Amino acid sequence: MWTNGQLTLDFYIPDDLEPGAYANALAAWHTEHEFTLDFAAVQRPRVNEDGEVVLTYRVMTRVKLPATMIFDIIRELNRDMTEYEQEFGEIRRPRRPGA
Repeated sequence: MWTNGQLTLDFYIPDDLEPGAYANALAAWHTEHEFTLDFAAVQRPRVNEDGEVVLTYRVMTRVKLPATMIFDIIRELNRDMTEYEQEFGEIRRPRRPGA
Protein backbone atom coordinates (compact mmCIF):
# COMPACT_ATOMS: atom_id res chain seq x y z
CA MET A 1 0.00 0.00 0.00
CA TRP A 2 1.22 3.51 -0.83
CA THR A 3 -0.18 6.79 0.44
CA ASN A 4 0.71 10.46 0.20
CA GLY A 5 -1.86 11.69 2.73
CA GLN A 6 -4.46 12.60 0.10
CA LEU A 7 -4.56 9.43 -1.96
CA THR A 8 -3.97 5.78 -1.09
CA LEU A 9 -3.02 3.18 -3.69
CA ASP A 10 -3.66 -0.43 -2.70
CA PHE A 11 -1.61 -2.71 -4.94
CA TYR A 12 -3.00 -6.23 -5.38
CA ILE A 13 -0.41 -8.84 -6.39
CA PRO A 14 -1.83 -12.01 -7.97
CA ASP A 15 -0.44 -15.23 -6.52
CA ASP A 16 1.46 -16.12 -9.72
CA LEU A 17 3.36 -12.80 -9.59
CA GLU A 18 4.09 -12.86 -5.84
CA PRO A 19 7.56 -14.48 -6.14
CA GLY A 20 8.75 -11.80 -8.58
CA ALA A 21 11.43 -12.25 -11.24
CA TYR A 22 15.16 -11.97 -10.58
CA ALA A 23 17.09 -9.61 -12.85
CA ASN A 24 20.69 -8.37 -12.72
CA ALA A 25 20.65 -6.25 -15.88
CA LEU A 26 18.47 -3.58 -17.42
CA ALA A 27 18.10 -2.30 -20.96
CA ALA A 28 16.02 0.85 -21.42
CA TRP A 29 14.80 2.37 -24.66
CA HIS A 30 12.08 4.78 -25.70
CA THR A 31 9.73 6.03 -28.37
CA GLU A 32 8.08 9.43 -28.46
CA HIS A 33 5.33 8.26 -26.11
CA GLU A 34 6.73 5.52 -23.90
CA PHE A 35 9.76 4.02 -22.21
CA THR A 36 10.43 0.29 -22.32
CA LEU A 37 12.44 -1.39 -19.55
CA ASP A 38 13.75 -4.89 -20.23
CA PHE A 39 14.83 -6.57 -16.99
CA ALA A 40 17.18 -9.47 -17.71
CA ALA A 41 19.41 -12.09 -16.11
CA VAL A 42 22.82 -13.06 -17.43
CA GLN A 43 23.14 -16.59 -18.77
CA ARG A 44 26.20 -18.84 -18.82
CA PRO A 45 29.07 -17.15 -20.75
CA ARG A 46 30.12 -18.78 -24.01
CA VAL A 47 33.11 -18.36 -26.28
CA ASN A 48 32.42 -17.66 -29.95
CA GLU A 49 34.46 -18.86 -32.94
CA ASP A 50 36.76 -15.79 -32.63
CA GLY A 51 37.60 -16.65 -29.04
CA GLU A 52 35.55 -13.77 -27.62
CA VAL A 53 33.54 -14.30 -24.46
CA VAL A 54 29.87 -13.62 -25.19
CA LEU A 55 27.40 -12.81 -22.44
CA THR A 56 23.77 -13.48 -23.29
CA TYR A 57 21.01 -11.96 -21.19
CA ARG A 58 17.56 -13.52 -20.93
CA VAL A 59 14.80 -10.94 -20.61
CA MET A 60 12.79 -11.89 -17.54
CA THR A 61 10.15 -9.19 -17.93
CA ARG A 62 9.46 -6.19 -20.13
CA VAL A 63 7.66 -3.15 -18.72
CA LYS A 64 6.28 -0.41 -20.96
CA LEU A 65 5.61 2.94 -19.30
CA PRO A 66 4.13 6.21 -20.48
CA ALA A 67 6.83 8.88 -20.71
CA THR A 68 4.92 10.96 -18.14
CA MET A 69 5.72 8.37 -15.41
CA ILE A 70 9.51 8.35 -15.72
CA PHE A 71 10.27 11.24 -13.33
CA ASP A 72 7.89 9.77 -10.74
CA ILE A 73 9.70 6.43 -10.99
CA ILE A 74 13.11 8.08 -10.59
CA ARG A 75 11.89 10.04 -7.55
CA GLU A 76 10.42 6.89 -5.98
CA LEU A 77 13.63 4.91 -6.54
CA ASN A 78 15.77 7.75 -5.12
CA ARG A 79 13.57 7.98 -2.02
CA ASP A 80 13.67 4.22 -1.49
CA MET A 81 17.45 4.07 -2.07
CA THR A 82 17.93 6.78 0.55
CA GLU A 83 15.81 4.84 3.05
CA TYR A 84 17.72 1.63 2.23
CA GLU A 85 21.11 3.30 2.80
CA GLN A 86 19.92 4.85 6.06
CA GLU A 87 18.92 1.41 7.28
CA PHE A 88 21.67 -0.81 5.82
CA GLY A 89 24.51 1.52 4.78
CA GLU A 90 25.86 2.59 1.43
CA ILE A 91 25.04 0.39 -1.55
CA ARG A 92 28.34 -0.80 -2.97
CA ARG A 93 29.01 -2.58 -6.24
CA PRO A 94 30.98 -5.81 -5.96
CA ARG A 95 34.62 -5.45 -7.01
CA ARG A 96 36.33 -7.84 -9.35
CA PRO A 97 39.38 -9.61 -7.97
CA GLY A 98 42.51 -7.67 -8.96
CA ALA A 99 40.56 -4.55 -9.96
